Amino acid sequence: MGTTTSSMAAKFAFFPPNPPSYNIVVDEETGKLRISDVQQKDDVDVLKLSTKKGNEIVAIYVKNPLASLTVLYSHGNAADLGQMYHIFTELSQHLNVNLMGYDYSGYGQSSGKPSEQDTYADIDAAYICLEETYGVKEEDIILYGQSVGSGPTLELATRLPQLRAVILHSPILSGLRVMYPVKKTFWFDIYKNIDKIPLVNCPVLVIHGTEDEVVDFSHGKQLWELCKEKYEPLWLKGGSHCNLELYPEYLRHLRKFISAIEKLPPHLRNGPGQSTDQPDQPSNTPDSNKEKSRPSTDHRDKARPSTGQKEKSRLSTDSREKGRASTDRREKSRKSIDRTAKARNSTDQPEKARNSLDRLGDMVRSVGLCNVDCLKQTASEA
Repeated sequence: MGTTTSSMAAKFAFFPPNPPSYNIVVDEETGKLRISDVQQKDDVDVLKLSTKKGNEIVAIYVKNPLASLTVLYSHGNAADLGQMYHIFTELSQHLNVNLMGYDYSGYGQSSGKPSEQDTYADIDAAYICLEETYGVKEEDIILYGQSVGSGPTLELATRLPQLRAVILHSPILSGLRVMYPVKKTFWFDIYKNIDKIPLVNCPVLVIHGTEDEVVDFSHGKQLWELCKEKYEPLWLKGGSHCNLELYPEYLRHLRKFISAIEKLPPHLRNGPGQSTDQPDQPSNTPDSNKEKSRPSTDHRDKARPSTGQKEKSRLSTDSREKGRASTDRREKSRKSIDRTAKARNSTDQPEKARNSLDRLGDMVRSVGLCNVDCLKQTASEA
């Protein structure tokens, strides 16, 4: 049954670029591996990693001397490291993080064929490399999953109790739910994120476009609602599946999130039941005029006085979940972790962030990057 599931998933879920967008070459001077057709950088390592499934995958590690945190990025569908290389280096620079990205089995110059289980082995190999080769600790890692990449991201996140944070970019509830609005999880489904997200104990940021034509906005919204540790989501009004990096709010919100996570006291990083919602209202939250703000909560903490009376914690709520809302209103309020990052946020220069995003946007446009193919179209063709 497992083989049947894997074969079915491969038919509907994986679209590696064909041909790959890059080759692996050996630098004649240094003997190091590098990716073809990109400018060689001293702060980027190109690696080949062995997985427990017997494949050899390609990964890159971008070093930032100012970084205290490391992002492990699982990219979306129909993309490989050749397309993501410049985006990864830009994100590392402007978010002040180390960043590791990797190609799934069967993608780019990684060997093997893609399957759900192989992607789990792939992200495990990348994580082990961070620990053993670069000495990165679990509590200093942020997992970033884009679209299909949300599957291996959440699978690993459920197994790392000391993980610092998770970022979900246009995530899916499950593979089958992208194609059909099913109400229950079937055995043959792939990437059952809807069942795994409640098991993640660290803060989670969800980013989704309200006009996503591939993975409906409801996927991101429902995953956020199921999070234990909610951080202010970024709902980009009018955003589609492949253009969220072009919005100025994208980079600004990521910088705010990482700054807050970086300054979060150790004893508050992974405790279950703690809310990490932020006080600032997302400018592109749909139906924002209809939603009411309510305080973030902590079942264990006593109500604490607010240090910023002008700011109130706010959640994007769903009017259909009245039971949850009434329960939340009875919970006692607590400080938002974003207040710990005020000092750093206040020094951010809007113009600098805008310029950084312009460069990032140019890269997205230049490669015509769409990080996932349309699963709906594939299903209809099948």
